[in-house]
Parts: sequence; structure tokens; C-alpha cells
Amino acid sequence: MNIFIINGGQEFAHSGGSFNTTITNWTEQTLVKNGFKIRVTNVNDAFDAMVEAENFKWADIIVYHFPVWWFQVPNRLKLYIDEVFTAGHNNGIYRSDGRSRKNPAINYGTGGLMHGKKYFVTSSWNAPDTAFTMEGEFFDQHSVDEGVLFGFHKMNQFAGLESIGSFHFHDMEKGATQERVDNYEKEYKAYLEEVFYFETQLS
Repeated sequence: MNIFIINGGQEFAHSGGSFNTTITNWTEQTLVKNGFKIRVTNVNDAFDAMVEAENFKWADIIVYHFPVWWFQVPNRLKLYIDEVFTAGHNNGIYRSDGRSRKNPAINYGTGGLMHGKKYFVTSSWNAPDTAFTMEGEFFDQHSVDEGVLFGFHKMNQFAGLESIGSFHFHDMEKGATQERVDNYEKEYKAYLEEVFYFETQLS
């Protein structure tokens, strides 16, 4: 299987993007060890949108890694998505919004061209996991995927991609001890191997 990994850990202000580079390395090492073919893009680098669209077309699974900034993806990742998905119009990513002029009220979001392909996402946060789960805390008991990343998931669905899972790293500024990072590494790699092993059984 072909896996395209996008490192969205942007270098900006006080952020060096180092933790998402670490996650990208964990992903690449784990998947190469298990026999997957890998391509990797770092959004900090100059890119050709048409070449990146070809990476999406090449991949069976797209893996996104990014920190959450102000409850959005980093601006460099947003630029990357805007340009690459535009390059993929009638070029493997999407054809239209899916509607017909005869009945424009229905079928919005069904014009993707990536059906049969899948995606996996990680996000990293300063927020602790309790901010999402505890009553009265900031995110009103909405999960990352159902809340802040809802639009991100819909973007991928619009292109025809199917989610195979997500993994979220919490409290990675105030609580980023070496012990915490080490525990996350073990937990994440085990989850990754489980998810991707399941995908190999389906293919």
C-alpha cells in the first residue's frame, strides 16, 4: 500500500514544528518497518501544487500531522490544502460539489474523485484531554473530531476520502515531559500498527 504523509508542523513564532516532525518520523518508521511504501511532504518546504496532487493520486492512504493553532490548522497547511486541492480539480481529487443544475438542493459534497482512498489524522494540542471530556470545561464535552476538526473531516469527505482513525496528543506545551512523550510514542505506534494492519487485511 502507498502512504502519503503530510507534516503540517509549521515553523512560526515560538513554534519550531519539532513535535510534529517527531510524530512524522514515528509514522514513517513504523509503516516502513511494516512494508508500506512512503512519500513525505513538509509544508514548510516550497512545493509544486501539481506534484502534490499527484502524491494524493498515488496514495492509498493520506496521513495528516498538524498542531492546532487558534482552533484551526496552521496557516501554511491551509495554504497547502487550498493550492493542492485546487490543482486536483478534475485531476484526481474532486470534480464538482456533486449537485446537478436540475436539482441543486441535494447531493452537495458528492463530487469527490478519491473514493476508495482513505485518510488518517493526528493533531497536537496545548489543551489537556479533560478540556474535551469534563462537564463545564472549555469544549463543552465535544470531542476533537466532532468539534474543532469537524470541518477538516468534511473537507476530506468532500474529496471522497474515508477516515480510518485519528490520534490526538494533548497537553504538549505545559505538560510535555519526556515521560509523557515516551508514553505517547508507545501508545501511538501501537495504535498506528493496529489501524494499518486492519487496512492490509481489507485490501
